Order: sequence, then C-alpha cells, then structure tokens
Amino acid sequence: MSAEVVFNEKNAAPKKKERYIVQTFKRVLKNKLAFIGIIIVSIQIILAIFAPFLTSYGPYEQNLAVTELGIGEEGHILGTDNYGRDMWSRLVYGARISLIVGLSSVALGLIGGLTLGLLAGFYRRIDGFVMRIVDLLFAFPGILLAMLIIAMLGTSLVNVVIAISIWSIPGCARIVRGSVLSIKKQEYILAMKSLGASDIRIMLKHILPNCTAPIIVFATMRMATAILSTSALSFLGLGAQPPTPEWGAMIAAGQDFMWTAPHMSIIPGIAIMLTVFAFNVVGDGLRDALDPNMEIDL
Repeated sequence: MSAEVVFNEKNAAPKKKERYIVQTFKRVLKNKLAFIGIIIVSIQIILAIFAPFLTSYGPYEQNLAVTELGIGEEGHILGTDNYGRDMWSRLVYGARISLIVGLSSVALGLIGGLTLGLLAGFYRRIDGFVMRIVDLLFAFPGILLAMLIIAMLGTSLVNVVIAISIWSIPGCARIVRGSVLSIKKQEYILAMKSLGASDIRIMLKHILPNCTAPIIVFATMRMATAILSTSALSFLGLGAQPPTPEWGAMIAAGQDFMWTAPHMSIIPGIAIMLTVFAFNVVGDGLRDALDPNMEIDL
C-alpha cells in the first residue's frame, strides 16, 4: 500500500466520523418530541447561565410589603412568595441549581459506573465480585438508597450529589459491562492483544469509544432522574435548605399556601415537570438515532 493511500485513509476516518455525528444530530431533530425537549433544555441552560441578567430581584431578597402577590402583579412576572421574594428570580436561579446538581451527580456516577463496568467486562475473574456489589445496590429502591446515604452524611446539596451519584453507578456499570463483553470478542481487539497492546490501552482507546452510544443515552435520561430526585429529596427536607431557591424546596415552602397563593407550588412544579420531560424525550431521541440497526448514510 502506497503512502498516499495510507494518508488518504487516515484523513477519511475523521471526516467519516464527522458525517456520522451530523447524520445522528439530524435524526434527533427529526424526532418532534426530541426537538421540543432540546428547546426546553436549551432554555433552561440559558436561564441558568444568564440568571443575573434576566432578573430584576435577587433570589433571597425579601419584601414583606408585597407578600403572596399573584402572577404579574406590581412588576413581579410570576408573583411573590410568603416572604415577598420574587418567584421568577427564584425559579431562574433554581434552574442553575438543578443543572449543577444533575450534571455533577451524573458525572460522578458515570466515572464510577464506567470503571466498574470496564473492569468487570474485561477481567472475567473479578466479574462475579463486581456484579454482586452492583446487584446489592440494585436491591435498594433508588430514592430509599439516596435517603439512607443522606441520613448518614447529613442534609445538604453536596450530599445529595453524592447520594444520587452512588445510585447512578449500578445502572451505568451494567450497561458498560454488557457493551464490553460484546466488543472484546471482536477481531480487532484480539489483534491488538496479539500485538502486545496493554490492557489499559485496549480498554481506553479501543473499547471505551465504542461504548459511547449507550453511555450518552444513559447519561441524558439519568439527568431527568437526578433532577427529579433532587427535588424530591429537597421537598422532604433532605436536600436544599431554606432559603435556597431549589424547585423541590420551593414546592415544600408553598404547600401551606395552596389556597391563598397556589402559584408558589404550581410554578416550580411545572418547571420540574417540563425539565424531566425534556431530558427523557431527548434521551429517547438519542437512543433511536444511535441505534446501530438504523442505516446512516456515510
């Protein structure tokens, strides 16, 4: 094979990969629900990043002269709560908290799950031990496991991140392990072993990149679970503490005012519903777009 042919093949690989990414993105956009989900997630990201520029009041700023105002009254877009704090401001800053907690917990869960899944799938001698640990974690209902961890560590958003990340590990580990078991039987993996490539090189450079599709889908849908779990734990008093503008804590604070100021609970509840819906439908769209059985024109 001439040097020119080798050079052309090396250049073709990145272009082929770029076209695959573009085609996958187009498939996601063709899914109407996924497209709506992307818009909702994008709006939440914009709100979280530009929160100081999109609000006229601070999320902790109290004004007892204007408590429990309705939507649109006296310049407050979404009204005020029982302490006179602007609901729009608290909702926007709550989006920032939800994203940070969701991303942090999913990232930590992925690190733990990827490590366990790669080791269990590649080294059969420790597979049984690792998967029994995973099965033990699966034996606990997720929210109860998170509550148990927070009960031991204490109530705070940092501990919520730790609890949800531990909860995310077994699901990720099982998905990665299944992918590794399938990939490591491929001929190119056997060829790399015969050429003397180290196990770490094979796992990180040749196996892990081929596990990205299920990992991306898992991470996207786990974001929805993480945000919902954070809100649930904060509602129960195990997560964000007053006066933190977290959506679940806002619902808890507003439940005593359902007859006089229902917007205090309804508005953050709608925000949670839309965000969880958005991440779930985006995950479904990614799963369909990344399906290896679907033909993609390269």
